[in-house]
Amino acid sequence: MNFPFQRNTADAPLRLVWFSEIQWDFLSTRKQRMLGRFSDRWRILFIEPFALGRSHHWLPVRRGLVWVVTVPFLKTVPFSFGRILDFPLLRTLLSLPGILLMLWWVAILGFSSAERIIGLSNIYWGRVASRLSCRFRFYDANDDHLAFPATPSWLKGYLDAWLSGIDLLFSVSPELTARLAVPSGVRTVELGNGVEFSHFADPQRNIPKELALIKRPVLGYAGAMDWLDTTLVEEMAKAWPEYSLVLLGPAYEQNWWKRQERINTLSNVHYFGRIDYGELPAWVQHFDLALMPLLSNRLKEVSHPNKLYEYTAAGVPVLSMNYCSAVDQAREVVHVADTRDAFVRMVPEALADRRREARQNFARRHSWDALAATMEQELLKRYRELNS
Repeated sequence: MNFPFQRNTADAPLRLVWFSEIQWDFLSTRKQRMLGRFSDRWRILFIEPFALGRSHHWLPVRRGLVWVVTVPFLKTVPFSFGRILDFPLLRTLLSLPGILLMLWWVAILGFSSAERIIGLSNIYWGRVASRLSCRFRFYDANDDHLAFPATPSWLKGYLDAWLSGIDLLFSVSPELTARLAVPSGVRTVELGNGVEFSHFADPQRNIPKELALIKRPVLGYAGAMDWLDTTLVEEMAKAWPEYSLVLLGPAYEQNWWKRQERINTLSNVHYFGRIDYGELPAWVQHFDLALMPLLSNRLKEVSHPNKLYEYTAAGVPVLSMNYCSAVDQAREVVHVADTRDAFVRMVPEALADRRREARQNFARRHSWDALAATMEQELLKRYRELNS
């Protein structure tokens, strides 16, 4: 393994250190899709969290221009011991191993120059990252992280510490922007989620063998399981026993499927777990109806679901709960329900939707290529402003 001990010079690549709340290989998110499209003038260090039950990168690995390395930090303290973090002194002591490991890899991989840019979406790193020297800092606001269940009271201070020193904010929605205590004068760029259009639109003729064995029509959901409205899934399965409900995606909660006793005993509900990103279009394109039965709560109402664009790029009919403004604004091509009862009733109508071309035209307007270019241009613009 060759580590880059390069110094920052006039012709050296720009260096970006990103503190992420999501592991690079666990779930395909906006971070991976955009950072993977940056030009070759960049070198990027992606610091991912530790998570029980998943694979990790204890030694750095390359993902194109991106170095990925796992660094355990405060959030990864087991929940049963998590209350000890309410004591500032203990929190400081427990954070030291992660800080030292992070500083080690930053130095070894050549990202220690004060000319680096620091980006953050994992607010548990907020206080530490705000003390690192850099050319400038930015925040990628993709979720309201203070609205997650069991969020500790002290975490707001970590977010505020980071926001107080940023020069640039990327946000997925105006609703989320409004919740952030951003200093006046900070440039805000609303940069939602998107899709790798050709990946989901190019026809996949072969049906996955597991899907081919299931009775049609197939009503499918592809995404993280943790925000799925399982009560709504149960109501759908019971209301339409002649249809098959297919669930694809990982869960943060250990043994999630085993705990779902209300739906894992229903004969027409099938859970296949995480599907590799390269294989996902073959599944989604063979859904008869793509579902977004997500919970409506403080966390999800500020989100911007990239599955909305993956579904529409695949051309399949879509039925969603009205849980965020991005969904509400997609009514031209998506069936949107305001209540659980309406969602269940709308299934036959949504199944009959033949607006395939309109859906795909909608998805084309939200490409990762365009979003990545915007983020890169904004970072370059700010870097040049500070160097002028």
